[in-house]
Amino acid sequence: MNLKGQTAVITGVSKGIGLEVVLQLLEKGVVVAGWGRNRPDLNHDNFHFFSCDVANEASVDEAYKSTVKELGEDIRILINNAGFGVVGAIDEMSSEDWKSMFDVNVHGIFYVTKRVVPNMKAQDEGHILNVASIAGLNGVANFAGYCGTKHAVKGISHALYMELREFGIKVSTIYPGSVKTNFFDNIEGMNAHENMMRPEDVATTMVQTLETHHNYFVADVECRPLRPKGKQ
Repeated sequence: MNLKGQTAVITGVSKGIGLEVVLQLLEKGVVVAGWGRNRPDLNHDNFHFFSCDVANEASVDEAYKSTVKELGEDIRILINNAGFGVVGAIDEMSSEDWKSMFDVNVHGIFYVTKRVVPNMKAQDEGHILNVASIAGLNGVANFAGYCGTKHAVKGISHALYMELREFGIKVSTIYPGSVKTNFFDNIEGMNAHENMMRPEDVATTMVQTLETHHNYFVADVECRPLRPKGKQ
């Protein structure tokens, strides 16, 4: 499918995978509404930044209204990318960190998606791409909260594609393994390194998923680094 001229909403665009997807979609001629707490260092005629904290429904509502006012309501692509993780043993995890992960990684998807879906239904076309994680497929020690949120993303996504497919709306989910991004900046004892996947490669897979034929639907994509510990 040719994406040129379509409008996309992407959350979490300040860095990492989100920013790489923005750059690649701009090259495809997509008009991008980037939602995030911090504006990326990016100037492009087709890139429009809207301040948004997806954990706050009022903030999401304001970003959506501002986007529609500036770009119109015909949003054909939604990428729910915003997310973060906090590592910690279950008996040491703060309730605030636990709740914050669910507010961003899970509730944020609900707040954003419910606003974009009505017009997709009216147009009988749309594609929602949710960014989960390998942690949404497997358990990871000391990541109970993060794993819980990403397992929730999988369940939400699978329910939504069953709910929305007859309205011409695709709902896809990607499950990346370790990616060389800022995700690890605040995780003690874990650092991004060269043996992790490049964010631009994950972004390419996401764009290819969006470009599929209108009757060809990719439900899940799992991607991992080939040699996560390097050549032995």
